Amino acid sequence: MNPLKKLLGQTAIYGLSSIIGRLLNYLLVPLYTYILPASEYGTVTELYAYVAVVFAFLTYGMETTFFRFSETEAKKEKVYSTGLISLIVSSLFFILIFLIFKDKIANNLGYVEHLNYLVWFAFILFFDALSSIPFAGLRREEKALKFATLKLINIGINIGLNLFFILYCTGVMEKADGGAMYRFVNSFFDADNLVGYIFLSNLFASGITLLFLLPTYKFLRAGFDFALWKKMISYTWPILVVSIAGIVPVSLDKILFPHLFSDSAEAMKYLGIYGANAKIAIIMVLFIQTFRYAADPFFFGEANNKDAQKTYALVMKWFVISGSFIFLGTMLFIDLIQYFIGSSYREGLGIVPILLMANLLLGIYYNLSFWYKLTDKTIYGAFFSVSGALIAIVANIILIPIWGIYGAAWSVFFAYLVPTILSFFFGRKYFPIPYQVLKIIFYPMAALAIYSLSAYFNTSLYLNVLLFGAFFILMMLTERPKTKTN
Repeated sequence: MNPLKKLLGQTAIYGLSSIIGRLLNYLLVPLYTYILPASEYGTVTELYAYVAVVFAFLTYGMETTFFRFSETEAKKEKVYSTGLISLIVSSLFFILIFLIFKDKIANNLGYVEHLNYLVWFAFILFFDALSSIPFAGLRREEKALKFATLKLINIGINIGLNLFFILYCTGVMEKADGGAMYRFVNSFFDADNLVGYIFLSNLFASGITLLFLLPTYKFLRAGFDFALWKKMISYTWPILVVSIAGIVPVSLDKILFPHLFSDSAEAMKYLGIYGANAKIAIIMVLFIQTFRYAADPFFFGEANNKDAQKTYALVMKWFVISGSFIFLGTMLFIDLIQYFIGSSYREGLGIVPILLMANLLLGIYYNLSFWYKLTDKTIYGAFFSVSGALIAIVANIILIPIWGIYGAAWSVFFAYLVPTILSFFFGRKYFPIPYQVLKIIFYPMAALAIYSLSAYFNTSLYLNVLLFGAFFILMMLTERPKTKTN
């Protein structure tokens, strides 16, 4: 089968489940932003930022390592069991340490009155870490349908419980008719603590998903290979650094924001506004994640083909074209998309184009990253990502006190720009790929130019449709097959 068609087929299945699942999950954002004050949504934003960082530590790049060693090792079940046992032991150690020091952790984070939030998140992380290798195994075996089904079950449980707690239980308590359902809900429901039910819903969803994955634990009978584990850890520790450094730009802004914003009393409110508008820009991340599910095994599987570099270059070009369409479509129709969040959050819409372009850079960097993964030079990935993390730290510290949420957004942009440039130039030396650089630059710039014209002239929705069509025609003309002349 044509490798691009194979990638497209896998992406379609992963993508359909990911897009449907994420879109369903994103329906919770209007639920939160139309009901919760911005300061309370700021709490949600802050804690999930911490979770992203801790989860990267807990999984320490073992998914990528699993894919790599599944290609190079003859005993694939041994790779699976060794990686999974490693995660089980480290996750149990994490839970033990957390439970011992939970009070100190809560005090340092300012959640003494909501220690239960942190306990719930610790177990969410525990369950999700133990699910990571089983999910990676499904991808490695190309069981896309099963993977998609389990992901949708997880999302369905989470959404269902959110709706039950935040809408149904709240409605029952407001009605207060004294009936049996009122007495039942009143026995456990606290209408003044809606944020807590967001986290509790996630906990139940993660726990139940792990139960569905337990049958895959049968591969543990292959045992633990200490020599193999040492090789896997040697490969994965730079991936861990890459993961942590990669999470920093997208999470550090939310972690530091309450401490750096000029008006401390309003910090959580504006963090909530920032977090809600960042959700709009996550449409680009959704595209990248969908692509990654199929691209991880695809890129490794293509490595030994003679035309691999040409294939990688072609994938990059069409990835950038697709990302440019997503950017332009989102921004040309932002007047409609803004209703995705509550009116009190819309003063932050100006950060959306910045974050969309930042996320497109992240996707380009992800495509570039395979040169060091395929050549086992993952130390370079660590270097690139650490450079981005350092940029994020410095930029956030400098820009947030000056520009507030805009400073946080630009920090993300610069934190992705620097590693992308570094990876491109080092990749040319160690694993040359014939990227069409001019086109990779041209399409995002063309999309940005069209959006800028639309914003400057405040064009109507109908004209924006025409502008979007014009960009499509431009792409078709640019990519039309060259005719051969005799």
